[in-house]
Amino acid sequence: MVTTRVADSHADADLARLQMLVDSSPLHRIFELSITSASRSEQRVSMRMPFTTAASRDDSSKQFHGGAIASLIDIAGDFALIAVLGHGVPTINFRVDFLRAAKSPWLTATAQVQRAGKSVGFVDVSVADADDNVVALAPALYEADAATLPSTGGNTPLSLNTTSTQ
Repeated sequence: MVTTRVADSHADADLARLQMLVDSSPLHRIFELSITSASRSEQRVSMRMPFTTAASRDDSSKQFHGGAIASLIDIAGDFALIAVLGHGVPTINFRVDFLRAAKSPWLTATAQVQRAGKSVGFVDVSVADADDNVVALAPALYEADAATLPSTGGNTPLSLNTTSTQ
């Protein structure tokens, strides 16, 4: 079980708001995604995906499917920018480098915003297994202009400052 240590009085509500946004998507619910930490000041979000049949490569391998890993990467990058910008962002492009087979009870994606500009956002995402072995790396590019986007519950940046413990 993952617990979240809250670093300030508003962070618990912001982390809960991010998780509500995660839970609002049927795809996210299929993969049982959870935000494990988020920090607006550090411009970083971590997200966990447990191994489930929905994320499985096949019935016998107990490996995560590359498509599930790519989805985790895209979603984590998006939520890192939501934490910084306060609104959803559509994906422009991302590339995944798969480094090893992912056989693990869960994967954790850590998305680090490199730039959150007026028109685009750049995020580096790494995915690690339960033993902290990096299984995939991905640079990602997102549209960041709030004027062209549907709202995700408000365009005010979230004031996140939370950390995760296991």
